[in-house]
Amino acid sequence: MSNTADPLVTRLRTYITDHQLEPGMRLPAERQLSAELGVSRSSLREAIQQLISSGMLISRRGGGTWIRQQLAPWSEQRIVEPIRQLLRDDPDYRYDILEARHAIEASTAWHAALRATDADKEKLQYAFDATLKLKESDDPDLAAQADVRFHLAIAEASHNVVLLQTMRSFFELLQSSVMQSRQRMYTQPAIFARLTEQHQALLDAILAGDADAARQAAMQHLGFVHTTLKSLHEDEARQARITRLPDNDTRNPKESD
Repeated sequence: MSNTADPLVTRLRTYITDHQLEPGMRLPAERQLSAELGVSRSSLREAIQQLISSGMLISRRGGGTWIRQQLAPWSEQRIVEPIRQLLRDDPDYRYDILEARHAIEASTAWHAALRATDADKEKLQYAFDATLKLKESDDPDLAAQADVRFHLAIAEASHNVVLLQTMRSFFELLQSSVMQSRQRMYTQPAIFARLTEQHQALLDAILAGDADAARQAAMQHLGFVHTTLKSLHEDEARQARITRLPDNDTRNPKESD
């Protein structure tokens, strides 16, 4: 590894901090990031590889580079890995995770409304505003990541480290099975509008310190997300089945004469 990458490693760490990229979130595409930093793509690759080696980043084949989740050994081995194996064997376990989020995020919203500091509230407002800025974005992946950042900011404001680590683990587990559908949610104006209204209600309740309203807003929001994602997954499965139809089912009727 060349030493020329070392200053860039520091700049890349600063970029991650300044853009509030948290564990479970993806770095921008290489072309975009090299342009923002004003460096060559080869130099950027060296810096990224150095951060991968240090354990800060993780690269996924065909899926970009992500901020690595730093989990305690007991959490990674006893909770995350068994669920990850279940998801590999049967993707429908993602719905179990989504159901668990109802309980977890109702709690984080409740505690955040009671415990959020001024700094927490400022971060929550910033995270919410970021979702609005991406309303006209051509990159639904960035919009989906802004959504994740907002929910994690709520978990942080709960000041419960167990709830926060559980939330981070859930989002990491759901990346491969749900992210594509989450992106699709942000390409449909009607769905985006509903999500924005729900996020606003959740934010307002927390900023007002209304724990009951915050918990109710979280439950309504997650119920909508769960139903929408399930519908999108069913549509994807239906389209996949259509593409697997035998050729002789779609041939010209005259060919069978």
